[in-house]
Amino acid sequence: MNSLISEARGRPGDDPIFTINAAANARRAKGEPVINASLGALLDDDGGLSVMPTVFEAFQSVPAQQAAAYAPIAGDPPFLEAVRRDAFGSGTMFENSVAAATPGGTGALLNAMMNFLEPGQSIYTSSYYWSPYRIIAGHNRRGVETFPMFDGAGAFHLSAFEEGLVAQLKRQGRALVILNFPCHNPTGYTLDGAEWAGVAAALGRASEHGDVALVVDLAYAAFGTQSPSVWVDAMETVCDRVAVLAAWTASKSFAQYGARVGALIASIPDADHRLDVENAISYTCRGSWSNCNHLGLLAVSQLLLDEDLRSRVGSERRALVGLLSDRVDAFNAAAGARGLVYPRYEGGFFVSVFTPDAEETARVAAADGVFVVPMDGAVRLALCAVPRTDIPRLVDAVARGVEAANHTKDRAHA
Repeated sequence: MNSLISEARGRPGDDPIFTINAAANARRAKGEPVINASLGALLDDDGGLSVMPTVFEAFQSVPAQQAAAYAPIAGDPPFLEAVRRDAFGSGTMFENSVAAATPGGTGALLNAMMNFLEPGQSIYTSSYYWSPYRIIAGHNRRGVETFPMFDGAGAFHLSAFEEGLVAQLKRQGRALVILNFPCHNPTGYTLDGAEWAGVAAALGRASEHGDVALVVDLAYAAFGTQSPSVWVDAMETVCDRVAVLAAWTASKSFAQYGARVGALIASIPDADHRLDVENAISYTCRGSWSNCNHLGLLAVSQLLLDEDLRSRVGSERRALVGLLSDRVDAFNAAAGARGLVYPRYEGGFFVSVFTPDAEETARVAAADGVFVVPMDGAVRLALCAVPRTDIPRLVDAVARGVEAANHTKDRAHA
């Protein structure tokens, strides 16, 4: 007898990335000099989790009875206003925005999929994407469609983006586009100003064929070098035709992965439509997780609204960005010297190296005690977790893995 429904049977017991992380930790526990470039958490150069002291100060200052009380279903109003402003600034999109608190960015993505796509329809994203997009979509009876992320010159493939989007709209009648920039996971790529403008123009033209909503997944944006105004200014040119959403999270920006504090934010110009969206995303909260971690919501509200705390957190975050930027510079130098092929990488937790056989590349690297995540056509490296001094060894192991994959490819074609 199997009491599970058919679609729930045979599912993996753990996420593949966490499985790789567990394998790396097991080898390390045996005394091996392991480099674990699998998990997306920012570690200091001694291998400890990077934290911001001011963040913990804010969490500890919340009165116990307030923290223990239920949060409002959609989140506390000060939190919602603070995250709206943090995402959109103070312009038109902020003025026309509503939000709902979610358990991290993952909750924001689920909320968007539930409300902006019909069951059986598919989100639209780049060919390289965070693999849980597919899990979240599939678990809620939605699918995933992609476009080739890069053109022959290694830039964002704008024409493929627009062509695929229009084709999907003609089939579905609506589209939910998810773009994880700046600091894309898994490639590390950040759209420049011209690319953001190109995306906005493509979205505007595509909206003639159906309803278009864009989710900007801001998971790693705080660790890039690009001002938020770059993407916000671009989207303000089409926000009258496109629903512009942001998946906001405190997990990365406040180094609070376990607090599970996030928000789905939506900029909707029409007042009646905006109220409908606000009600819909709150309804999904109630029907999914009910409400969020109240301690986290109250503490993050303080960190965003109190000028002294905000300034101190900004200083602490800049130090962490500097730590990560040193690793980015070291990687670019070492990878360039070894001839690795990878996207433009200016900041963020991850970078991906292209390879004809990702499984072989990861296997060879793991034999050297270096753990990376294989994907279709590339391996992902979590530089956020690798001390700067270990980056030359990381690059060498990956380069050997790519060489082995190329030799296997050459033999297969001989």
